[in-house]
Amino acid sequence: MAYDTFLSQNEVDSLFAEIEGTPTPKIEVEEQVYPDGVRPYDLSSPERVIRKRMQTFELINERFARNLRAVLLSFMRRNADISVLPIKIQTFAEFERNLPVPSNLNMVRLEPLRGLSLFCFDPTLVFLIIETLFGGQIKQNTRVEGRDFTATEQRIIQRLLIHTLECYIHAWKPVYPIQYHYLRSEMHTKFANIANSNEVVVVTPIRIEFGTIGGLLNVCLPYSMIEPLRDLLTEPFQDESVKGNENKWLRQLSGQVPETEVELVANFTTTECTLEQLMALKEGSVLPIKLPTEIEATVDGIPVISAKYGTFNKHYALSVIKRLEIPYFDTPEEPKVVLEDTTIDDEILLDDNGLSAGRINAEKPI
Repeated sequence: MAYDTFLSQNEVDSLFAEIEGTPTPKIEVEEQVYPDGVRPYDLSSPERVIRKRMQTFELINERFARNLRAVLLSFMRRNADISVLPIKIQTFAEFERNLPVPSNLNMVRLEPLRGLSLFCFDPTLVFLIIETLFGGQIKQNTRVEGRDFTATEQRIIQRLLIHTLECYIHAWKPVYPIQYHYLRSEMHTKFANIANSNEVVVVTPIRIEFGTIGGLLNVCLPYSMIEPLRDLLTEPFQDESVKGNENKWLRQLSGQVPETEVELVANFTTTECTLEQLMALKEGSVLPIKLPTEIEATVDGIPVISAKYGTFNKHYALSVIKRLEIPYFDTPEEPKVVLEDTTIDDEILLDDNGLSAGRINAEKPI
């Protein structure tokens, strides 16, 4: 993302000195000293919120320019040269300070994004389009200071704005679908405050030229409007075909995962003893244990079911009581939630006649 930079007075003097061939004046820059070692930081600076290049947002603007070029050709029967200038990150006070008066300021709500956006047409561009639609010759800039737009001109501006908003919505559609809701139009910035003076806004200047004459269309969005989509706008845009391949791969993976074989471990009891007691064990030693009425079966150490145990058809078996919810490891651990519905019970099909809870065959100890 490019930022607009201005030359300081010292840099301007150096350039003129190089052109005139005079010696370049020596510039002495005094380094600021901070006794406490703490440097001041302006919290209202735009640099605190925009740190990455918004690649997807730039792609949206380029797509918007292409769509607008085709629409203007159909609307005016004249080919326009449209270019997207570098995005500006500035305060709203700086943005409205540089707008010519009168300007066509259109307040638009982009749902579901919060806040209001501003679509600003330069008066030069407005009168240029009106002159072209009425069959005039584009030879020189029209004087625009000192008068307002007439009813006919406002009607043409409304038609131009509708075409512009349709192109803008269409450019956003592959990334994040939005809908526009037109509120009102103003001619002075004091009546079109979409943000506070110190609030940061993202301005996209679009240069529209017909031959050698043209003007600017400024799309002003408060940063608070696009902040929820910051991760989406800063990451490179992924084509829909690539997303389709990923979705296909996910469907195949989700279909094969249920067929994966896992090892279900049922730990009946655990006994604690000291190292001395362990070394003293001999053949025939007895370890007293107490079997619980219910146990938890685990897969790779993760509890999955709560069950009773016994024998069924001369085999050790588990009768599933509840299925335990698998914990999420990327969030703080929460108490286990027991789900009553289960599908594992149907796989064992134990009945009360063949299963005696708590009764284990003594000939085959665990």
